[in-house]
Amino acid sequence: MQESEKTTSNPEPMQNGEAMSPDAQDSRGPPGDEENQGAIPSAPPLPQEPLPCPRPRLVFHTQLAHGSPTGRIHGFTNVRELYAKIAEVFDISASEILFCTLNSHKVDMQKLLGGQIGLEDFIFAHVRGETKEVEVVKTEDALGLTITDNGAGYAFIKRIKEGSTIDQIKTVCVGDHIEAINDQSIVGCRHYEVAKMLKEQQRGTPFTLRLVEPKKAFDMIGQRTRAPKSSEGKMVTGKETLRLRSKGSATLEEIPSEFEDKAIKKVDDLLESYMGIRDPELATTIVEAGKNKKNPDDFAEALDSVLGDFGFPDVFLFDVWGAMGDVKNGRL
Repeated sequence: MQESEKTTSNPEPMQNGEAMSPDAQDSRGPPGDEENQGAIPSAPPLPQEPLPCPRPRLVFHTQLAHGSPTGRIHGFTNVRELYAKIAEVFDISASEILFCTLNSHKVDMQKLLGGQIGLEDFIFAHVRGETKEVEVVKTEDALGLTITDNGAGYAFIKRIKEGSTIDQIKTVCVGDHIEAINDQSIVGCRHYEVAKMLKEQQRGTPFTLRLVEPKKAFDMIGQRTRAPKSSEGKMVTGKETLRLRSKGSATLEEIPSEFEDKAIKKVDDLLESYMGIRDPELATTIVEAGKNKKNPDDFAEALDSVLGDFGFPDVFLFDVWGAMGDVKNGRL
């Protein structure tokens, strides 16, 4: 699926990579060569800087989830650029894309595009469909929603807990983008901000949600998808993955080790328990911050340096540290 551009080899450097000193050269030509006698040798050229080796061009195949021809995209380094490339291929606005799934056109949260794309993965883009508005009355502290976001400003529903307040409202579905709460737009908010707003709604007081559902293909009409209770699987088929970061450029990385994979899934479960969100990229960042730390204080300091905006509670940090220790020692 991916194509690599052929690279031209760098010009051969001079012997030993150094220019010879004029003093080291014989200023006289070969014996008997009268024309060269006494000639001043010209200075040898300075060694050239090695040309940077161009990165291979990774090409991915993509379709619109509700149906389209297949497009080819490359040259993106983060999620926003990925959406822009998909939009360009299909002549739509990038703001139309709600989220992407890997290797399935269905609204399947186990196959949601997160922070990594396997080199053989096929990308399906889910675009805006119908807008709907629902009135919600909190009957208990938790609504029964797990919120995530697409990394480009759209928060959406990733899980609906069976028997919860939201589960009783049959028009609300997994995959619906939450566009506004009580007519206040939340476009541009991160998932944890949206989860906090929903938690702050008063019990017994009605509030409204404006939702945008993904455009459905014919075989998806009438579905009300509920994500399974098990942890989301990682859709990786290549030996390497393209890691998309919210800050900085994408990097080509090896598939996470067994320890990292188990730890990421466990941390993702803890994020849902404590914050009502699931975010494999965030869980990966947390695991990376803590995998080489010797104690909880060093871990908390490292986490604060990269994710200070989240303001994680201490009890969450200790549970994460304990879970990572359990995974490392084979207890999970």
